[in-house]
Amino acid sequence: MIINQYIRDFENLGLGMFVHFGLYSILGRGEWVRSLENIPAEEYESLTDRFDPKEGWAEELAENAKNAGCGYITLTARHHDGFSLYDTCGLTDFDAPHALCGRDIVKEFVDACNKRGLKPFFYHTLLDWHEQTYRTDFKAYLKYLRKSIGVLCKNYGKIGGIWFDGMWDRPGEDWEEDALYATIREFQPEAMIINNTGLDARGALGHIELDSVTFERGNPKPINLESSPKYIASEMCEVMNDCWGIGFNDLNYKSPAMLIEEMVLCRRTRANFLMNTGPRPDGSLRTVDRGIFELIGRWMEKFGDIFRYAVPTSQAAVLEKEKDFILEKDGKFYLFCFGLPTVADPNVSGRVWADYDVRIKLKEPTTGRIAVTAIDTGESLPYDLEDGILTVHGTPFKFGSNLVVRVIEITIGGK
Repeated sequence: MIINQYIRDFENLGLGMFVHFGLYSILGRGEWVRSLENIPAEEYESLTDRFDPKEGWAEELAENAKNAGCGYITLTARHHDGFSLYDTCGLTDFDAPHALCGRDIVKEFVDACNKRGLKPFFYHTLLDWHEQTYRTDFKAYLKYLRKSIGVLCKNYGKIGGIWFDGMWDRPGEDWEEDALYATIREFQPEAMIINNTGLDARGALGHIELDSVTFERGNPKPINLESSPKYIASEMCEVMNDCWGIGFNDLNYKSPAMLIEEMVLCRRTRANFLMNTGPRPDGSLRTVDRGIFELIGRWMEKFGDIFRYAVPTSQAAVLEKEKDFILEKDGKFYLFCFGLPTVADPNVSGRVWADYDVRIKLKEPTTGRIAVTAIDTGESLPYDLEDGILTVHGTPFKFGSNLVVRVIEITIGGK
């Protein structure tokens, strides 16, 4: 099996920021607003007269991503409405340089990413509500699509990858994937190629040029690569509330704790976590979105190195626990513990500590020294070893600190 280094490098990024930003942001009713509300084309496309992200929007975005511990950002260079945030170089005038802002928004995005060492990825729609040939002459549309992708691959320096979405709209068509992916490989041979399989086909393998499967809003599962000639990564994308593009009245936010748990559980199968935000019309993030990324960043400050680089192991396995799992890095094991409470005076916390034991089956017997350490506190934890089963006795979070998921380092013998 071929293992491409750029795919491994992608896995080591671990966490990414997904950004849904476009004309739909002006209306604030989600990224599918044109289709769901049957807005006439002329009315919707007149929103270009109001599209004017503020100067510095990309700098703020990238700074938020960097502080959250993200390694990459995936921006909707063109969503299903067909509006391009990039200069399409004459392919269409339905793009940002022809809008009120008169600027190449993708260039600003790429520059801000590069300045902070973040890899820029481009989301690009495959279906298109604006381009007439999508409905009238599909072969001609595919040529338009490939030329659009060529512009993105040639004009913005080295990119992290391209994230396609929408092939599910015409499942019976020949999308000429060979030619589409060859366009990327010609100009960006080490770019990740990802094609979202949507809600109904999470984790499904596809064309051989694809480098990662997707789990849209779904718990990643191990993928079967027995028949694959190359190694393929996986990625789970998640939304904070119900809309990918901003919904001014979408208040149904998930808790930061839930999102941190989802993020961490992705690494059980080495999947990346792509956390979405929908900026306001001026490109700024809602206070709550910034706050969630800030809290994720606090967790990554403590455990980010382990999160990015530790890998699944066959040398140890957690028994009985539903969520707890173990990874390995540099000869050490790392136990991820879920559900530890904060414990203090009962009149303060209202929670009483109950024993939290994690039983770990070791593949190889050991009689050597064992060290068990909570990474966040540096505290040595008690343990028992009997018949190849290592039992780690967890401790609660102290009042004023609850990191949702604790990582415990386990060193065995000469490791």
